[in-house]
Amino acid sequence: MANALLLGPVLFQTFELPERISWGGAQRLTVHRLPGGARVIDAMGRDDAQITWTGVFTGSDGGLRARLVDLMRADGAVWPLTWDSFFYSVVVAEFRADYARANWIPYRIACTVLRDEAEALVEAGVSLAAGVLGDLAAADGLGGVVDMAALAVPGAATRGTAAYDSAVRSVDGASTQIDGSMTAADGQMAAASLDGPSGLAQASGAAGELAGLAQARGYVRRAQANLRNAST
Repeated sequence: MANALLLGPVLFQTFELPERISWGGAQRLTVHRLPGGARVIDAMGRDDAQITWTGVFTGSDGGLRARLVDLMRADGAVWPLTWDSFFYSVVVAEFRADYARANWIPYRIACTVLRDEAEALVEAGVSLAAGVLGDLAAADGLGGVVDMAALAVPGAATRGTAAYDSAVRSVDGASTQIDGSMTAADGQMAAASLDGPSGLAQASGAAGELAGLAQARGYVRRAQANLRNAST
Protein backbone atom coordinates (compact mmCIF):
# COMPACT_ATOMS: atom_id res chain seq x y z
CA MET A 1 0.00 0.00 0.00
CA ALA A 2 1.25 3.49 -0.84
CA ASN A 3 1.97 5.49 2.34
CA ALA A 4 1.18 8.78 0.61
CA LEU A 5 -0.56 9.54 -2.66
CA LEU A 6 -1.09 13.04 -4.01
CA LEU A 7 -3.08 13.88 -7.14
CA GLY A 8 -3.21 17.61 -7.76
CA PRO A 9 -4.72 19.16 -4.61
CA VAL A 10 -6.06 15.83 -3.29
CA LEU A 11 -4.03 13.98 -0.65
CA PHE A 12 -5.52 10.49 -0.40
CA GLN A 13 -5.93 9.23 3.17
CA THR A 14 -6.77 6.04 5.10
CA PHE A 15 -9.13 3.86 3.02
CA GLU A 16 -8.67 6.18 0.03
CA LEU A 17 -5.12 4.86 -0.32
CA PRO A 18 -4.93 1.90 -2.72
CA GLU A 19 -3.57 -1.53 -1.89
CA ARG A 20 -1.70 -1.36 -5.20
CA ILE A 21 -1.11 1.07 -8.05
CA SER A 22 -0.84 -0.28 -11.60
CA TRP A 23 1.74 1.46 -13.78
CA GLY A 24 4.29 0.71 -16.51
CA GLY A 25 3.59 0.45 -20.18
CA ALA A 26 5.08 -0.81 -23.41
CA GLN A 27 7.70 0.04 -26.01
CA ARG A 28 6.15 0.82 -29.38
CA LEU A 29 7.75 -1.52 -31.89
CA THR A 30 7.65 -1.81 -35.65
CA VAL A 31 8.52 -5.39 -36.58
CA HIS A 32 9.72 -6.11 -40.12
CA ARG A 33 9.44 -9.84 -40.85
CA LEU A 34 11.98 -10.95 -43.43
CA PRO A 35 12.15 -14.12 -45.55
CA GLY A 36 13.48 -17.07 -43.61
CA GLY A 37 12.03 -15.91 -40.30
CA ALA A 38 14.51 -13.11 -39.64
CA ARG A 39 13.25 -9.91 -38.08
CA VAL A 40 14.24 -6.27 -37.96
CA ILE A 41 12.74 -4.39 -35.01
CA ASP A 42 12.54 -0.61 -34.82
CA ALA A 43 11.95 0.82 -31.35
CA MET A 44 9.56 3.75 -31.74
CA GLY A 45 9.54 4.98 -28.15
CA ARG A 46 7.79 4.52 -24.84
CA ASP A 47 4.04 4.05 -24.63
CA ASP A 48 3.01 4.50 -21.00
CA ALA A 49 0.02 2.58 -19.76
CA GLN A 50 -2.65 4.33 -17.73
CA ILE A 51 -1.94 4.55 -14.02
CA THR A 52 -4.88 3.00 -12.19
CA TRP A 53 -5.94 2.28 -8.64
CA THR A 54 -9.00 1.82 -6.46
CA GLY A 55 -9.98 2.88 -2.96
CA VAL A 56 -12.84 4.11 -0.78
CA PHE A 57 -13.67 7.69 0.14
CA THR A 58 -14.73 7.74 3.79
CA GLY A 59 -15.59 10.21 6.53
CA SER A 60 -17.93 13.15 6.72
CA ASP A 61 -16.25 14.86 3.73
CA GLY A 62 -15.97 11.69 1.62
CA GLY A 63 -18.63 12.85 -0.81
CA LEU A 64 -17.02 16.26 -1.27
CA ARG A 65 -13.60 14.72 -1.91
CA ALA A 66 -15.07 12.32 -4.45
CA ARG A 67 -16.80 15.25 -6.17
CA LEU A 68 -13.50 17.15 -6.28
CA VAL A 69 -11.75 14.30 -8.09
CA ASP A 70 -14.68 14.02 -10.50
CA LEU A 71 -14.41 17.75 -11.25
CA MET A 72 -10.70 17.25 -11.95
CA ARG A 73 -11.70 14.53 -14.42
CA ALA A 74 -14.25 16.83 -16.08
CA ASP A 75 -11.78 19.72 -16.25
CA GLY A 76 -9.26 17.73 -18.31
CA ALA A 77 -6.31 19.64 -16.88
CA VAL A 78 -2.81 18.29 -16.28
CA TRP A 79 -2.17 17.40 -12.64
CA PRO A 80 0.91 16.23 -10.73
CA LEU A 81 0.67 12.67 -9.44
CA THR A 82 3.21 11.54 -6.83
CA TRP A 83 3.74 8.56 -4.56
CA ASP A 84 6.89 6.99 -3.13
CA SER A 85 9.66 7.86 -5.66
CA PHE A 86 7.22 8.24 -8.58
CA PHE A 87 6.31 11.61 -10.08
CA TYR A 88 4.14 12.00 -13.19
CA SER A 89 2.19 14.71 -14.95
CA VAL A 90 -1.20 13.17 -15.77
CA VAL A 91 -4.71 13.85 -16.98
CA VAL A 92 -7.56 12.10 -15.15
CA ALA A 93 -8.93 9.93 -17.96
CA GLU A 94 -11.60 8.13 -15.96
CA PHE A 95 -13.12 8.37 -12.50
CA ARG A 96 -15.99 6.19 -11.37
CA ALA A 97 -17.53 6.05 -7.90
CA ASP A 98 -20.21 3.86 -6.32
CA TYR A 99 -22.21 5.75 -3.70
CA ALA A 100 -22.95 3.28 -0.89
CA ARG A 101 -23.60 5.86 1.81
CA ALA A 102 -22.41 9.35 2.67
CA ASN A 103 -19.24 8.15 4.39
CA TRP A 104 -18.47 5.11 2.21
CA ILE A 105 -17.91 5.70 -1.52
CA PRO A 106 -15.77 3.11 -3.34
CA TYR A 107 -14.02 4.53 -6.40
CA ARG A 108 -11.72 3.61 -9.26
CA ILE A 109 -9.55 5.98 -11.25
CA ALA A 110 -7.38 5.93 -14.37
CA CYS A 111 -4.81 8.59 -15.22
CA THR A 112 -3.19 9.06 -18.63
CA VAL A 113 0.51 9.92 -18.42
CA LEU A 114 1.72 13.08 -20.11
CA ARG A 115 5.28 12.95 -18.74
CA ASP A 116 7.35 10.91 -16.32
CA GLU A 117 8.87 13.79 -14.36
CA ALA A 118 11.20 11.50 -12.37
CA GLU A 119 12.69 9.92 -15.50
CA ALA A 120 15.61 12.34 -15.74
CA LEU A 121 16.61 11.67 -12.12
CA VAL A 122 16.41 7.90 -12.59
CA GLU A 123 18.38 8.04 -15.85
CA ALA A 124 21.06 10.16 -14.18
CA GLY A 125 21.46 7.55 -11.45
CA VAL A 126 21.59 4.70 -13.96
CA SER A 127 24.09 6.60 -16.13
CA LEU A 128 26.32 7.31 -13.14
CA ALA A 129 26.22 3.69 -11.99
CA ALA A 130 26.99 2.44 -15.50
CA GLY A 131 29.91 4.84 -15.85
CA VAL A 132 31.42 3.87 -12.51
CA LEU A 133 30.99 0.16 -13.24
CA GLY A 134 32.62 0.62 -16.65
CA ASP A 135 35.65 2.36 -15.12
CA LEU A 136 36.03 -0.28 -12.43
CA ALA A 137 35.69 -3.12 -14.94
CA ALA A 138 38.48 -1.52 -17.00
CA ALA A 139 40.61 -1.09 -13.87
CA ASP A 140 40.00 -4.70 -12.84
CA GLY A 141 41.17 -5.87 -16.25
CA LEU A 142 44.38 -3.86 -15.85
CA GLY A 143 45.35 -5.40 -12.54
CA GLY A 144 43.22 -3.56 -10.02
CA VAL A 145 41.35 -5.79 -7.57
CA VAL A 146 37.84 -4.33 -7.39
CA ASP A 147 34.74 -5.60 -5.57
CA MET A 148 32.32 -5.18 -8.47
CA ALA A 149 29.43 -6.69 -6.48
CA ALA A 150 29.30 -3.65 -4.19
CA LEU A 151 28.69 -1.40 -7.21
CA ALA A 152 25.91 -3.57 -8.64
CA VAL A 153 23.66 -3.22 -5.57
CA PRO A 154 20.57 -1.00 -6.10
CA GLY A 155 21.21 2.44 -4.61
CA ALA A 156 25.00 2.21 -4.95
CA ALA A 157 25.04 5.46 -6.94
CA THR A 158 22.61 7.31 -4.65
CA ARG A 159 24.24 9.37 -1.93
CA GLY A 160 22.91 8.77 1.57
CA THR A 161 22.12 5.07 1.16
CA ALA A 162 23.93 2.19 2.85
CA ALA A 163 24.70 0.76 -0.61
CA TYR A 164 26.38 4.05 -1.58
CA ASP A 165 28.58 4.00 1.55
CA SER A 166 29.58 0.41 0.78
CA ALA A 167 30.39 1.31 -2.83
CA VAL A 168 32.57 4.25 -1.74
CA ARG A 169 34.47 2.02 0.70
CA SER A 170 34.99 -0.56 -2.04
CA VAL A 171 36.36 1.97 -4.53
CA ASP A 172 38.54 3.64 -1.88
CA GLY A 173 39.89 0.22 -0.92
CA ALA A 174 40.70 -0.57 -4.55
CA SER A 175 42.53 2.75 -4.87
CA THR A 176 44.61 2.04 -1.76
CA GLN A 177 45.44 -1.46 -2.98
CA ILE A 178 46.52 -0.19 -6.39
CA ASP A 179 48.75 2.45 -4.77
CA GLY A 180 50.39 -0.29 -2.70
CA SER A 181 50.92 -2.49 -5.75
CA MET A 182 52.46 0.43 -7.64
CA THR A 183 54.88 1.08 -4.78
CA ALA A 184 55.90 -2.59 -4.79
CA ALA A 185 56.36 -2.67 -8.58
CA ASP A 186 58.41 0.52 -8.45
CA GLY A 187 60.63 -1.06 -5.80
CA GLN A 188 61.12 -4.19 -7.92
CA MET A 189 62.12 -2.11 -10.92
CA ALA A 190 64.57 -0.07 -8.86
CA ALA A 191 66.13 -3.19 -7.35
CA ALA A 192 66.49 -5.05 -10.65
CA SER A 193 70.01 -5.46 -11.98
CA LEU A 194 70.37 -4.28 -15.57
CA ASP A 195 73.67 -6.11 -16.13
CA GLY A 196 72.22 -9.40 -17.38
CA PRO A 197 69.24 -10.76 -19.33
CA SER A 198 67.39 -11.87 -16.21
CA GLY A 199 67.72 -8.44 -14.64
CA LEU A 200 66.50 -6.76 -17.79
CA ALA A 201 63.53 -9.13 -17.96
CA GLN A 202 62.69 -8.42 -14.31
CA ALA A 203 62.89 -4.66 -14.85
CA SER A 204 60.81 -4.90 -18.03
CA GLY A 205 58.14 -6.97 -16.26
CA ALA A 206 57.98 -4.54 -13.35
CA ALA A 207 57.75 -1.58 -15.74
CA GLY A 208 54.87 -3.22 -17.62
CA GLU A 209 53.05 -3.97 -14.37
CA LEU A 210 53.61 -0.40 -13.20
CA ALA A 211 52.17 1.00 -16.44
CA GLY A 212 49.06 -1.19 -16.16
CA LEU A 213 48.55 -0.23 -12.53
CA ALA A 214 48.95 3.46 -13.35
CA GLN A 215 46.23 3.16 -15.99
CA ALA A 216 44.01 1.23 -13.57
CA ARG A 217 44.53 3.93 -10.95
CA GLY A 218 43.30 6.52 -13.45
CA TYR A 219 40.05 4.59 -13.97
CA VAL A 220 39.55 4.07 -10.23
CA ARG A 221 40.16 7.72 -9.41
CA ARG A 222 37.64 8.79 -12.03
CA ALA A 223 35.16 6.35 -10.49
CA GLN A 224 35.91 7.87 -7.07
CA ALA A 225 35.27 11.38 -8.38
CA ASN A 226 32.00 10.35 -10.04
CA LEU A 227 30.76 8.67 -6.86
CA ARG A 228 31.65 11.72 -4.79
CA ASN A 229 29.47 13.81 -7.13
CA ALA A 230 26.47 11.48 -6.84
CA SER A 231 23.18 13.11 -5.92
CA THR A 232 20.75 12.01 -3.22
